[in-house]
Amino acid sequence: MNTDQQSPAPQVQWVEITEDNSEQRLDNFLITRLKGVPKSRIYRIVRKGEVRVNKGRVDVKYRLVIGDIVRIPPVRMAESADGDPPVSRGLTDILQHNVLFEDESLLIVNKPSGYAVHGGSGIDSGIIEGFRKLNPEQRFLELVHRLDRDTSGCLLIAKKRSALRHLHEQFRDDTVSKTYLALLSGQWARKKLIVDQPLLKNVSKGGERMVVISQAGKASETLFRRLKLFKDATLVEVSPKTGRTHQIRVHAAYLSHPIIGDDRYGFDDVNKVFKNRGYKKMFLHAETLQFQHPVSGEIVKVSAPLPQQFIDFTKNEEPI
Repeated sequence: MNTDQQSPAPQVQWVEITEDNSEQRLDNFLITRLKGVPKSRIYRIVRKGEVRVNKGRVDVKYRLVIGDIVRIPPVRMAESADGDPPVSRGLTDILQHNVLFEDESLLIVNKPSGYAVHGGSGIDSGIIEGFRKLNPEQRFLELVHRLDRDTSGCLLIAKKRSALRHLHEQFRDDTVSKTYLALLSGQWARKKLIVDQPLLKNVSKGGERMVVISQAGKASETLFRRLKLFKDATLVEVSPKTGRTHQIRVHAAYLSHPIIGDDRYGFDDVNKVFKNRGYKKMFLHAETLQFQHPVSGEIVKVSAPLPQQFIDFTKNEEPI
């Protein structure tokens, strides 16, 4: 007799669309709903008509509306040992103790350096998967924006589809105010400078995907303001007007003063010196985030406490 526990056979699901998923594309809705199912499989079941909306065939680009009834066929999902995607060791505790702001529409977390915002590309899980694991009853949790894996600080997550749409509009319109702290290599002589070099992403250099300054790229603007000079570094406040991939890192390198600890755009010899002094992470921290609340319309401004590496540096190094 086989005593192994087996997962119950998947059943047809009939899902009524609410405000949480209104205006979402069908493929994105299914990808979220059918976690662990390859995208190719999802596109195939839609193409074959196994997925129906209001009993009719639809394209994957169809945008859902409130009241739609979506038929989702039986699909067996990839499962881990406990039925849930694995979460990095220690991530759960970090998330629980690093929430800066939370209400019914959104939450803001002080993301630690070294954690991806989402899983993929060989990473089992990230910040968003961690929060979904902590809040299985929460029907909707989506990233509003992203931070690089090695960047710490304010990360905004929407808890409602309507909030996500509203916040995305603010980011597209560049009305969200963000300030970062960064430690640049060497002594930067300027007190303030706006870098407005266009950025082109996914340029391959030696097999590594890079962002480069190119007239073929997208318009980008970053304000650097010097705060303190040190013997071999400069502490700056950075205000990005636009939000391009790796924008601050590439614009800092354009100044010939890349961010210390930046293994992709920085100086290898400088990074090695600082690692030998005990500074092993990239010095880039999303310190403040300010935006209009998607429901109340009030201005929300949140500040993320500095990571220990920044605190140690400013405590141990004498400014000039």
